[in-house]
Amino acid sequence: MADVLTKEQKSHNMSTIKGRNTKPEISLRKLLFKKGMICYITHYKLKGKPNIVSPSNKIAVFIDGCFWHKCTKCFTPPETRKIFWKNKINGNVNRDKKINRLLK
Repeated sequence: MADVLTKEQKSHNMSTIKGRNTKPEISLRKLLFKKGMICYITHYKLKGKPNIVSPSNKIAVFIDGCFWHKCTKCFTPPETRKIFWKNKINGNVNRDKKINRLLK
């Protein structure tokens, strides 16, 4: 199946995807702040780059997108480049498991 978008259009679309300060991230940080928890957005000493870290509470939070991390409730595999996406998404899931075990 041929791609519908040009290389430039795909590049533009991918560049607009936020990696930090997403709506779910900001909402959770606000909720934690209201509950009195002091959190940090970046903590480079930890593997996997958690979205939110509270060193005093020994908490690292990853806010994973449904598509990129294969949410069991709403993940839908893409119809194009099936092998590429299967390998990419499964790689993300395996990396997530490894990082979670490491940080535990």
